[in-house]
Amino acid sequence: MIPVTRMASGKGTVSTRIKGLRGRRPSSFADTMRPVVFWNITRACNLRCLHCYISAGPQPSPGELSTGEAIHVAEQLVEHGVPLVTLTGGEPLVRRDFWEIARALSGHETPKLALSSNGTLITREVAARLRRLGFSYVGISLDSVNPMVHDRIRGSPGAFKAALRGARNALEEGLDVGFRLTITRYNLEDAPKIIRFASEVGVPRVAIYVVDLLGRATPDLMPSPEDLRRAIDAILDESTRHQDRVEVLLVRANFAGVYLADRLARTRDEFLQLLSILGSHGDCGRRSISIYPDGTVRPCQFLEDVIVGDLRRQSLREILSTDNPLLKPFVTVGSMLRGPKCGECPFRGVCGGGSRMRALRTSGDFWGDDPLCFLDPRVIAERWGYSAG
Repeated sequence: MIPVTRMASGKGTVSTRIKGLRGRRPSSFADTMRPVVFWNITRACNLRCLHCYISAGPQPSPGELSTGEAIHVAEQLVEHGVPLVTLTGGEPLVRRDFWEIARALSGHETPKLALSSNGTLITREVAARLRRLGFSYVGISLDSVNPMVHDRIRGSPGAFKAALRGARNALEEGLDVGFRLTITRYNLEDAPKIIRFASEVGVPRVAIYVVDLLGRATPDLMPSPEDLRRAIDAILDESTRHQDRVEVLLVRANFAGVYLADRLARTRDEFLQLLSILGSHGDCGRRSISIYPDGTVRPCQFLEDVIVGDLRRQSLREILSTDNPLLKPFVTVGSMLRGPKCGECPFRGVCGGGSRMRALRTSGDFWGDDPLCFLDPRVIAERWGYSAG
């Protein structure tokens, strides 16, 4: 995760209120043994998105946790003291026992609670219940500022209108709201536009994801590396214009954080400071994990085939252990990368090599190069006198 606005200006909105992050200090909100948790509580969804990383459909998948099992997982999350749990899916609000699971997580010092939703089911009553249970944040998917494009990507006429209505209901109930856009080759121009749109409608956060290659997403959805670089330039420019109203993050392209550090820094010390912000946010298995609907644990949502534990058979504490050999490669990801570019990159420990699924789907090598990386890392390293050390 790249905190674009904090890197550019030191300012924040939602991250300040949830995580207490201010200025350009590195984050200490989470760590490897006490990570942020993204809990995919179901694969069921009322939409059918073109790029869905979990291949969500109209029905739950076989083997999803029962209510009792899910509440037991929730109790472990509370006991372990994880700082933040984001309930996601599929569409989490489709799950009939959503409120029981949410109540099991609520009312404790930790975790803080967030919801990741397509927004279409967030009525005013739902928003009020989320507020009463102490949800800190509601992220709503919006893949274009053009309703027709969004509806086409989301596979449902009227999805844009319903998502925007859900965002407004949440805002009116006093919840922090963010828009989430996934960059594909078909909506690159929407990435900066959604920042302006968020500012206009009073949404204080925008998270822009770069499409990953799992679930229903296919390589033809990817932009070219050069087109992605131009989009990131536009995102930086637009985030600077709206820095007092909207906080912008970029997700699933950590190499772009190195690029932004190079663009923004004026001195070597400033460059190193910006890199330290990137490193403190981590990535898959480094300060974040994902629980899938069947209780299996992944390093993150975007590594569906990589299981590092099973909460039906193991405790959370056992999975989040330095002795877990399945998790270790992701904690020490810099030493695992072996592509001709990533394997020799001086920033591999900070970046983590971008997306492992993009590498696997395009090269056949899980630890190979992310095809979207547009950096010339040696030039950047030479410019700032940086070595991996």
